[in-house]
Amino acid sequence: MPDGSAPDWRALFLHGAGGGGWEWNRWCRIWRASGIAVHAPDLQPVSAGIEATEWQDYRGQVAEWLQALPRPRVLVGASLGGLLAMQAAEGADALIVINPLLPAPWHRELPARAWPDRVCWRSGARLASTRRSMPEADPASVLYALRRWRDESGAVLRTAQAGIAVEASRCPALFIASRDDTDVPASVVRRLAERSRAGFVEVAGGHLAPLLGRGAQQVARQAVEWLNNPGGAG
Repeated sequence: MPDGSAPDWRALFLHGAGGGGWEWNRWCRIWRASGIAVHAPDLQPVSAGIEATEWQDYRGQVAEWLQALPRPRVLVGASLGGLLAMQAAEGADALIVINPLLPAPWHRELPARAWPDRVCWRSGARLASTRRSMPEADPASVLYALRRWRDESGAVLRTAQAGIAVEASRCPALFIASRDDTDVPASVVRRLAERSRAGFVEVAGGHLAPLLGRGAQQVARQAVEWLNNPGGAG
C-alpha cells in the first residue's frame, strides 16, 4: 500500500440504478483538481437488452474496470453502485460508499418492492418526480438529470433486494449517509460502518444529495480529505 498521497490515486466511480457516470460530474471536477485520475463509466446492459441484464453482468464489468486501473486504486459507489463496490472491495486499496443499497443481512430492514423486468425510469421520467427526488438540487441540475435517467434491470434490483453477501472490507473504508434519506436510512448505514470498522460521515439531504445536490462539491472534498488520511476519519 503506498503512502496515500492524493496524486497517486486512481478512482473508479460506480453510479446508482437508473443513472450513469454523469452523476459523478461534480465529484470528478473536485477529484481531478486534487490530482486524482477518475473513471466514471456507465454500467452496460447485455446485448439482449436491459430486461436480460443480471447482477453478475454488472459485477463482471466492475471487476474488469477495477483491474484495469493501476494501483493504488479507490472504489467509490453510490446506491446500487455502493453495493457493487462493497462486493468488489477486495480488489481496491480504499473504499468509499454513499447511501449504499444494503448487503445481507441488513437488506431485511428495507421494505420490499415489486420490481418489473424493466424499470421505466427513462421512459417514465417526469419533471415533477425528478424534482421530488432531488429537492436539494438547483433547477438546472434537475433538468440535466431528467434528460439522462435510464431504464434499469428489474432482475438486478430484485437480486439486490434479496440480499447480497459481502465480506467486511480489508482496505480502509468510508461510509457516507444522507440524514434525510428515505430509501437507505442513515442509522442503518452507520451500523454497517461500525460492523465494518469503517469511517462514517453523515451529511445533509436525501438519497441523491451527495452527488446531485447543491452541497455535492463539499461532500466530494470531504471524501478527498479522508482519502489523504484514511486512518484519521470516522
